[in-house]
Amino acid sequence: MHALALLSPANAGIADFSSYLLGTLLIILLPGPNSLYVLAISTQKGWRYGAWGAIGIFIGDSILMIAVSLGAASMLISSPVLFQTVRIAGALYLGWMGLGLLRSGQQRWNPASQANIYEVQARLMQLHPLLAALSLSLTNPKAIFFFIAFFSQFIRPDFAHPAYTFMYLAVVLQIMSMTYLTGLIFAGQYFSNYFQNRQRLAAGLWLITGMLFIGFAIRLLFA
Repeated sequence: MHALALLSPANAGIADFSSYLLGTLLIILLPGPNSLYVLAISTQKGWRYGAWGAIGIFIGDSILMIAVSLGAASMLISSPVLFQTVRIAGALYLGWMGLGLLRSGQQRWNPASQANIYEVQARLMQLHPLLAALSLSLTNPKAIFFFIAFFSQFIRPDFAHPAYTFMYLAVVLQIMSMTYLTGLIFAGQYFSNYFQNRQRLAAGLWLITGMLFIGFAIRLLFA
């Protein structure tokens, strides 16, 4: 009974758990490179690749959350050079993937190159989806500061074990995130069948996704 009591948000040092759930839901639903990647890889290569991508994001986000608890944020704050290096690397990686998607979209748009579509894949699709998604997650240093800023709003200052509260909030976020990514995987599977005989629509999807990835890169680099 004591163990079950610890699972209650009220006993975990969480302030306003309902607001946390609502905020987490809205944040997850906002389009970002992680969710767009899972949708794109599921649409092009099927649910198994999407599942690998979701696992990569789960691992990456978990590593970032553990890094926060170990004080990685303090290290980044104290070393502007390190922060800038990680941020530039993340922006270059996003831009590289975006350009690959644009290239794939251009190939799909041109009927003369339809036979070579699957021979010259986008850079995004050349990597194993787990590694690609893991890299996406880990090359965003601002995610560390997001976890600190967001979680700290819901941790009661008088609670004796704030690390437990942080872990509780992290687990809830991961469960909600993986539920959403699972939905994207099934959506990608549906779109894969839908776009199979609609190459121009598929090309438009890759072009839009590529531009969004490049936009994410610019925002990460200059924000």
